[in-house]
Amino acid sequence: MVDQISKTLVVATLGPSAGGRTLELIPGVLWLLYVENTGAAFGLFQGRNPVLAAVALVIVLLLAIWFRALAAATPWGALALGLQIGGALGNVVDRLRHGFVIDFIDVPFWPTFNLADSAITIGVAILLVVLVRSDAQRASQAEQQDGRR
Repeated sequence: MVDQISKTLVVATLGPSAGGRTLELIPGVLWLLYVENTGAAFGLFQGRNPVLAAVALVIVLLLAIWFRALAAATPWGALALGLQIGGALGNVVDRLRHGFVIDFIDVPFWPTFNLADSAITIGVAILLVVLVRSDAQRASQAEQQDGRR
């Protein structure tokens, strides 16, 4: 929801009908600008919008199935999964609605991105931490059980 609101505001204030302006928020570090991304992350697979939308929906389904137990077991797992699925769906909505994803956050040495991309990235980072901690806890429990024998 926040992703779609942010994109609507960007289209209205920085999009083609608004003159395609660029807004520099932090000089030399952070800009807002309107970009139509017909590809995937880092501009890969440009022009393959229908395929990318279908792949994203399949990935969302697989994530929901694969990590549902983890999401039920820990609030951090639920947050990780929610951010990834929410972000992916935000970009799928763009692909279905516009035929491209609206990106608008620009920093040096990184492709322009949006809030949905940020949610996906943060969700993956949280998921990795949860999985590593879960593995460490299982290893610790196994060691304790071996010590009791």
